[in-house]
Formats: sequence, structure tokens, C-alpha cells
Amino acid sequence: MKPAPPASRSFAVTPPPAYAWLWLAGMGVLLPLGIVVGMHLSGEQLRTAGIVPVLVIVPLVFAMLLAAMKRRVVELHDGVLEVRAALFRQRVAVAQLDLERARVVDLAERTELRPVVKTGGMSMPGFHAGRFRLREKFGRAFCLLTDRHRVLWLPLRDGKDQMLLSLEQPQALLDALKASRG
Repeated sequence: MKPAPPASRSFAVTPPPAYAWLWLAGMGVLLPLGIVVGMHLSGEQLRTAGIVPVLVIVPLVFAMLLAAMKRRVVELHDGVLEVRAALFRQRVAVAQLDLERARVVDLAERTELRPVVKTGGMSMPGFHAGRFRLREKFGRAFCLLTDRHRVLWLPLRDGKDQMLLSLEQPQALLDALKASRG
């Protein structure tokens, strides 16, 4: 008899604060209006060909970013932790994680773990997704941050990379990771 395949388990991500949504939506409206006003004040002729991209394409891009912010998934299946954050995805084998050092942290206290430089991600007040450089000598991290007070810090065994995840129940994922490694 064939053994049953391991079940996939999802972990709820803390939703971004309301101001993150408002900031992105506001930028999608204010940026094109600011460009049009700037063109008008500078004396540039407001041609239809120049305004259409500003009034249509820019808000469309921001609308796509708003939709991307809804993509927040953390799953554990077949010994692999998969994180999908906005337009980005990271898959890590549980065996690669240094679970002895992993902790639930508050980034207000552990400032060395805060993302500082975006190397391939999406960043705005209240929402960070993708790859970032961290402060000091803590290297790189794949982040899905919506709440900086309850963050699961998952260092990788290579000593340079880590994951930072804002979860509703971060300890539940840490316990599941420890149980899945055997």
C-alpha cells in the first residue's frame, strides 16, 4: 500500500494595515494629477497624446500593485516552505532552515533584522515583500512584512540568508517546521 502524501498546510499572514492600502491608492491618484498640474504650470502644452498615458497607464499600474498586495501566502508542503508575496516567491527546503536559531521577534527591538535596501521587492509604509538587504552584517532576507511586532525570523543554514514573515500565529509555523523535519 502506498503511503499518503504529506498534507499541505497554510498559515495566515497578518493583513497589511489600512494605511498601506490608502498610501498606494493615493499615490495612484496623486501622481498622475501632480504630473498634469506640473505640465500645466511649466507652460507645456497639454496634448492628448501626453496626458492619456499619465491618466490611464499610471493608475492602471498602481491598481495592479494593489491587486498584487492581496497575494500573501505561506504554505508548508512536502518538506518545503513556500512564500508568495505580491509579485515574488520563495521556496526553501525545511532542511535548509536553521530552526534552532529561528525566533518570533519584534523588529522594534531587533533593529539589525530590519530590511534597509530593497534588492528585488515591493516596499511601502506597512508592506514589504521580496528581497532586501538587512542592517549590519545580517545579510539578505526574503520578506513578507505587514506587522513588525510579531515576525517569524527564519535564518538559513548558510549564515547569510533568512526569511522574515508576518503571520497571525508565527509560533504555529515554527512548531510545524520543527515537526516536519522529523
